[in-house]
Amino acid sequence: MKRRVIFTIHSLAGLLSGLFILLMSLSGAVLVFHEELDLLEYPPFIVRANSEIIPIDSCYNNVQKKFPYAQVSNCLVTWSNQQSFVFTIYDSSYKKGKEPLKVYVHPQNASIQKTRGAKASLLSWFDRLHSSLLLGKKGEWLLGFSALIFLLSITTGVIMYRKNAWAVLTFKKRVFKKNNLHQIVGVYALLFNLMIGITGFWMQRYVFKKEFYQSYDYAHVLKTSPALFYSMDSSLKKLKEKFPAFTGYVIYFAQSKKGKTAIYGSSNTNSFIHSKRYADAIFLDSTGNVASTRFVNEIDPADRYDIINSQVHFGKYGGWPVKIIYCLFGLTGGLLSITGFLLWYKRNTFK
Repeated sequence: MKRRVIFTIHSLAGLLSGLFILLMSLSGAVLVFHEELDLLEYPPFIVRANSEIIPIDSCYNNVQKKFPYAQVSNCLVTWSNQQSFVFTIYDSSYKKGKEPLKVYVHPQNASIQKTRGAKASLLSWFDRLHSSLLLGKKGEWLLGFSALIFLLSITTGVIMYRKNAWAVLTFKKRVFKKNNLHQIVGVYALLFNLMIGITGFWMQRYVFKKEFYQSYDYAHVLKTSPALFYSMDSSLKKLKEKFPAFTGYVIYFAQSKKGKTAIYGSSNTNSFIHSKRYADAIFLDSTGNVASTRFVNEIDPADRYDIINSQVHFGKYGGWPVKIIYCLFGLTGGLLSITGFLLWYKRNTFK
């Protein structure tokens, strides 16, 4: 009787979360290679021998010349003369300034190479599918709820098939049958899917807080960005002297003298688990001097855990070996969804 109840819960949890698991599995397997796929969007160009990287100041000025009324939000910095600078701007010429526009700038002469909508790529579509099912706040809530059901499905599956787990792990012939594919995949991918489920739920836990249901009438107001208040290149050079271990990768430009320019990056003393682009941050005032810092070892432990949780969930550590493992094991969630549905369908059709 007890096993029957657990089996019913497992079946219902699998059916409820099945489509969610399949979509998250497929999109997650793609997004593991987010950075590599994003590089395919970069425009190709011929590298001049011994050419130096153009100053960021020149790139910013050229973007403003091309888009004089644009709000220049941020810049993805390159430290190689073979990769473009990527600026994110809001301009009335694209979607009336309501959506971001990517501007690729040549690293050797600061010319505008290419522009594209930040949400116009297939990779962006996968990103939005994985984070909200393309349904906005409703999709975010569904993800949080489905993550709980997924964990319930895993837990009940462990209880049901725990006696066969050792037989699967030791390759006993009696369990390696076509009808047992669901539990075989479940056993081998148990720890991975448990990790994905827990870290995924932790990132979506905000949907269970009352603040999530409060309405915010926020509308992006397009404001023309001012010219740089100081030389960004000189400031970066001073930062390197003051914080030699730190390398900046993303710059969020201040939109007024009262605001602060944020430079995100990482220190080479950070653990491998921390983000290369966003682990640390240095904030500059209107004169280019350091106003404050937010290094990973200075932040609240809870915030530090959130950063690590995200890194673990998306496999943003360890390079290609980790990415390949995440991709392959990530697909097991979809396989479990399909095999579980087929078992349920067969059991209820031919009984």
